[in-house]
Amino acid sequence: MEQSAPDLFRQQFDRHYPSVRRKLIALVRDEAAAEDLAQEAFLRLYSNPPDQLDAVGGWLHRVLTRLAYDYMDKKARERALAQKQEQSMLAQPQSAESHEQAIIAQDEQEQLRIWLDSLPERDKQMLLLRYEGYSYAEIAEQLQVRQPQVGMMLKRAGERLKRRALQAEAALPQE
Repeated sequence: MEQSAPDLFRQQFDRHYPSVRRKLIALVRDEAAAEDLAQEAFLRLYSNPPDQLDAVGGWLHRVLTRLAYDYMDKKARERALAQKQEQSMLAQPQSAESHEQAIIAQDEQEQLRIWLDSLPERDKQMLLLRYEGYSYAEIAEQLQVRQPQVGMMLKRAGERLKRRALQAEAALPQE
């Protein structure tokens, strides 16, 4: 009686899995990664088996070796990238914001809040929702307007905010 493909695969899996796993652990030095790679090797065996069943051991050895080297190359690239990013971060001068810059930024935020508060409530809400990353559809739903109107309404609200800012700037005493 001839065995079915799943039975043959199960037989090969039971026979070769322990040695495949052991070899992968020795190569990659990470048990969890070795188990993942062993699964990948057997997935490849299941989807694309060798022509000769007596060659399964050698075939698996080639596949597991290739998988292990690919895994180690990937990890080496990740480590190199992490080191490069770390060196880049260390090379950049630490831009600690001065107290004066912090005060100026806070003052600008307060001024923007005043200009926003001077706008009609719907314009203010629309600009704040867009600034927070809401989509046009979400803004339309939130403010109970039709979605096609949102773009023009945002543009007009932005223009009103800009006019308020220019009016306030013009009202400042000239130095």
